[in-house]
Amino acid sequence: MYKHITVSGADAVEFLQGQLTQDVNQLERTGKLSAALCNPKGRVICTLTLVQKPDSIGLLIPATIAEAVLKRLTMYRMRSAVEFVVDEAASNSASAEVDPRALIHAGIPTIDTSNSEKFTPHMLNLDKLDAISFTKGCYTGQEVVARTENLGKSKRRMHRYEADKDGIRVGDKLMLDDRNIGEVVNVVERDILAVTPVDSHAKSLAHECALLNPVTLPYAF
Repeated sequence: MYKHITVSGADAVEFLQGQLTQDVNQLERTGKLSAALCNPKGRVICTLTLVQKPDSIGLLIPATIAEAVLKRLTMYRMRSAVEFVVDEAASNSASAEVDPRALIHAGIPTIDTSNSEKFTPHMLNLDKLDAISFTKGCYTGQEVVARTENLGKSKRRMHRYEADKDGIRVGDKLMLDDRNIGEVVNVVERDILAVTPVDSHAKSLAHECALLNPVTLPYAF
């Protein structure tokens, strides 16, 4: 489920530029962009999609975290000429169009209340999903994101797995050789996205109730 928050006002673009990982100025050209909202430590609060509208910008946000995000954006608004409105009709339409299993197969993470502020954008492969601009100005968490990019690598990345049994939940820990090495990000039945060390991505991992076998993502890193 998703909520559609409409952002309008003379300062809408400038305000969102200072909050999101994406270059909002490109939205007019592309019509739609993937992005993330981070905390000051560079951890992803939520993933979202930006949509260009005639006189405003739409934010498609996971429903469970939409209220918290709305409060956060309102708090940071200060004196900016920007308004936020929840569009319920657009929310229902967006929710009907999204297939959670298809997102997992595409290697696209969903960050909401169940996994908020745990992972950096690079851990979630957002740099490979064109959800980060490294040429725009500053935004909350930008220093951490830029530092990781400048180092040239992230030791932990999101990988796709398929479990041999049901019962896996978001946040569950994954083991290799009796060591806790990973955490489940998203799951639909036996289809799983999990953040694990890059050097172990080709190995099967153990869960308390299942064995997880690696599945190749549709993009490389």
